[in-house]
Amino acid sequence: MKPISKDEDRLWEEHLYREEPDADFTLKVMQKLDGVSMENGEDEHPFVKKSKRAPWMRRTGIAAAAVVILAGGGWFAFDRTAEPAQPAVNAVDRPPLQNIPVPEELKYSYFADDYKRLKPLGLVFNPDININDQGYTLKIEDVLVDRSHMVMTMQQTTPDGLGLSRSLSAMGRIHVTDEEGRQIATLARDTRTKGSVTERLLFQFHDEIPDQVVVRGELRNLNVGRYYDYEKKSYEDRDVTVDWSFQFNIDMTKAKSLAVENSMDNTYTTPEGLKLDMTQLVRTPNGTRLDLNVSLDDELRAKVNEDWANYMSIIYHLEIPETNEYRIFNGIRPDSRQAKFRLQDLSDLRNGGPLKLSETWDPAFVTVDAKNIRFVLDGYTLPVKEEKSVEVDLEKRRKDDNKFYTFVAFEQLGDKILIYDFDYEPVMESYDPPKIDVKKGYSLVLKGSGTFRNAFMGDRWVAVDSDGKEYPVEVNGYPDQPNNNGEYVEDDLQLKIRGFNEEKGTKFTLKRTVVNREYRDVNWEVDLPSYNSLPWLK
Repeated sequence: MKPISKDEDRLWEEHLYREEPDADFTLKVMQKLDGVSMENGEDEHPFVKKSKRAPWMRRTGIAAAAVVILAGGGWFAFDRTAEPAQPAVNAVDRPPLQNIPVPEELKYSYFADDYKRLKPLGLVFNPDININDQGYTLKIEDVLVDRSHMVMTMQQTTPDGLGLSRSLSAMGRIHVTDEEGRQIATLARDTRTKGSVTERLLFQFHDEIPDQVVVRGELRNLNVGRYYDYEKKSYEDRDVTVDWSFQFNIDMTKAKSLAVENSMDNTYTTPEGLKLDMTQLVRTPNGTRLDLNVSLDDELRAKVNEDWANYMSIIYHLEIPETNEYRIFNGIRPDSRQAKFRLQDLSDLRNGGPLKLSETWDPAFVTVDAKNIRFVLDGYTLPVKEEKSVEVDLEKRRKDDNKFYTFVAFEQLGDKILIYDFDYEPVMESYDPPKIDVKKGYSLVLKGSGTFRNAFMGDRWVAVDSDGKEYPVEVNGYPDQPNNNGEYVEDDLQLKIRGFNEEKGTKFTLKRTVVNREYRDVNWEVDLPSYNSLPWLK
C-alpha cells in the first residue's frame, strides 16, 4: 500500500481547515425563490438561527481569514446591453425530485437532494463499515458517487454516544486509489457547509477513472476533545488509540456511463497577467463541473502573496439565452452565490505548474439539461502586496454630546475606513474554564465604519508602535448586502489590535500590507459545450 506522505498530510490540513466563505445559510432562501423543495439545512447550522445579516470576520496578522459571504437568489432575466441595478426574480419551473426515503444522517443536510438524484440511478453505495473499538464506533453506510465526485458519510461516536466530527487531522488519512494504489481523486470542498465539518468527505475524481475504485482508511489516533485538568489548572488534549482501518471497493462503470464529458481549449490572459485555461466540462446527474487551470505571469507573480492560490477566486456569471436567465457566482455583487462543490488543487504549483480550479454548479440553480450556456468572466480576486499605512493618535478623538468625529481615515484601492472611537477590552485565553480570572492583558479596539470594494479574505493588517513592535490586527463586522457598486458597507466596524493596551502609548501606525484585491478589467466570454442527449434521462 502507498504510504502517507508529508505532502498529503499538509494538503489535508490545507483543504479541511483553512477558513473560507460559507454560504450555507442562504440556500433555503434561494431555493424558495427558484421553486425548489429542499430538506432542512445542515443540522449544525439551522437556518432559523441565522440573523438577517451574515456574520463576518476579517482575521489578519496571526489569524486566518474567516468569512461568511452573503449570497442571494440566483435566477434573473438579463439584458446584454444594460444590466439592471435590481433585476426581477424569474423563477424556473423544474420537475420535483423523486420522493424517496432519505437516510437519517443525510435527511437534514444539503446532501438530501443529492441522495434523491443519485439513489434511483443506482449511484449510492453501502460499504457496510461498522467498526467498534473500545466503544469508539465508526460507521460508513452511504457513499454517493457520480463521474465527478464521491461523497462519503462517516458516523463517529464515543462510548458515551457523543459524535466526533472534527478529529480527522489526528485520525489519519483516507485514500481513493486504483487497484495499484495510485491516487485517482483529490479532496474537494462542499461550499454549503463549513470546511471543518468532516462527517462527510468530498473527493473529486481525476480525468482517468478505473472501473474499480479502492477506498482505504488508516484511522488510528483519535483526538476526542479537551478536558479541564484541575490539578494542572489547564485544559489538556485527550487522545485515544483505536483501530479504525477499513477498505472497500466501488464499481464505477455505471457512474462513468451516466455522464457527458467535453474537452475544452479556451484560453484568456487578463491585462494584469493572470491566465485562465478552460480544460473540461463534465455533466452528471448531480451537477455540472467546469475545470480550469490558473497561472500568473512573472510580473503579476512578483506582486502577489505566497498563498495567493488559497484565496484566488474567479467572479463570473452564466447566461442561458434559451430561457433568458443568468446566474452570478462568487464576488460581492448583489445576488451572487457560490458553486456547490469547489476544488483548488495546489499540487502542481510546487513544480511551477498551474492552480487547478474546478467549480460544480448545483442542479437546483444550473439545471444539468441546460443548453447553450455562455460563461462571462466578470473579474477575479488575488491577495496582492499593496502596503499602505496611516498614523493613529488616540488623543485626537473628540465628541460633543455623544456625537463622535472621525480622527482616522484610511483609503486604499477603493476601500475606505473611518475611525471615530476606541476602547480597550480584555484578552481572553481560549479553553479557559469559567469562573476563573483569565485576563492576560488588554487589546485596543478601534471603532468606526468602512466601505469595501475589494474581496474580504486574505488581507493582512498590522499595528506598529513607536518602538517598532508589531501587533496583529483583527477586523470584525457584520456588513449589509452590497450596494449597486458592488461594495460592502459596514457601519459597525471594529479593528482589534491585540496586546496594545494603555501602557503602550497613544500613537502607532496602522498598516495594511496585503489586500485581497478585486480586478474587474476583463473581457472574456465562452460558449460552453452543449450535448445531444443525457444518458441518465434515457
